[in-house]
This record gives sequence, structure tokens and C-alpha cells, in this order.
Amino acid sequence: MNSGTVSSADILIIDDEAQIRRLLGLTLGDAGHRVREASTGEEGLARFWEKEPDVLILDLGLPDMSGLDVLKKIRDRSDAPVLVLSVFGQEGSKISALDCGADDYLTKPFGEGELLARLRALLRRKKPAAGGNTVRIGAVAVDLEGRSVTRDGKLVKLTSTEFDLLALLVANAGKAMLHRQILRELWGAKGEGQTHYLRTYMMRLRRKIELEPDSPKHLLTESGVGYRLVID
Repeated sequence: MNSGTVSSADILIIDDEAQIRRLLGLTLGDAGHRVREASTGEEGLARFWEKEPDVLILDLGLPDMSGLDVLKKIRDRSDAPVLVLSVFGQEGSKISALDCGADDYLTKPFGEGELLARLRALLRRKKPAAGGNTVRIGAVAVDLEGRSVTRDGKLVKLTSTEFDLLALLVANAGKAMLHRQILRELWGAKGEGQTHYLRTYMMRLRRKIELEPDSPKHLLTESGVGYRLVID
């Protein structure tokens, strides 16, 4: 499968399951990426510091140490994109990983298309495309500098808070953002528990951005976690 507009990347996989490493290696190799592997946390850290990858794919369940501990050690010194792998039902682990600095997560089992789409989003954020401060979301254009939004050239009226929410999601496009991360950014530490604010603003924003607000294609809910903006 073609990796889209993103060029070949160096990807490090830290996972103790040989079958998963093999599957990831074949999928990423076919997409034109260079792949390195490690089966333990210590080996993975050594390979990471030997050469920092463009993206790290990290399993949370490792035999010698917690994947969260690996992530914390990496975040002490690096801001390289990290895609965490978790088992279905581990909502708490996903949230902990995002809190510790993971950029995104995938739940096992996952499809090839979803994996490659998540990687493209991470690589685009690492190497943002030229084109100024305007970002397109389907038929919508977001002018970050001018703080304006248009659809097919016609102005879409957003409140200041609605625009701030959209701009935050644009800055983290493709990334699953925790409810409390968004609330902290928009309303400060005292707002972290006010999830009803966020639901209200997200509903209003979908009505203005999405063609079908009840079946959004861009402003997505991550169940039990938060929200994600998909630009593709």
C-alpha cells in the first residue's frame, strides 16, 4: 500500500510479540518505510538512542519493564512521535500513555489502513507542509493567523472559544486528545473537570464544520478518551 504524500521514514517497533513485529514490518516495508525492531524495553531504548527514529511504535506490555516507563524515559530527552499499541478494553492504559506523552494509540487488533493513516498523521505533524497558516478540513479553510474560517469561500462565524478549540485540534491533527488536555488548554487547570463545556462546544463546532454533524467525518469522538481531528 502506498504511504500517501509522506516520504519514507525510519520507524522503530518495540513489541515482544514476534507475530506483531512481523506484521508491522511487512506492512511498513511495503509502504516504503525503513523498520527496526526490539523485543524488550531495554533493547528498544538502546536502539532508540543509537538512532532516534522518525516514529516509535511502542507496545505497553513488555517483558522486562512497563511500556509507560519506556515512554517516560524517552520523553525526558526526546519529542519524537510515539504511537502506542494497547489491548482492547485498556482505556485506562491509553489515557495514561497519552498523559505520559504518547502522540496516539492503536488498539490490537488493528487494520493495515488504520495503521498507515495514523503514521501519516504523525509524520505530517513532525514535518508540517509548507503553505502558511491556512489549513483545509474538507471544504473548510481555517486561517489560523487571521482567526477566520470559510466554507467554499463563504465566512463561517465562530465564537472566540469555538475558534480556539478548532485551532487546538488543528495543531494536534490526527492525534487523540484527552478531555482534560483540551479543557486545561482552553479554560486552565480549574476547568479540567468541566467536560459538559467541552461537549457543548464540540456539538456547536460540528454543526458549523461538518456537512453531517450527527455523522462527523473530521471532528471525531474517541470513546472514553477525548476527541480527534481528522483532516484527510
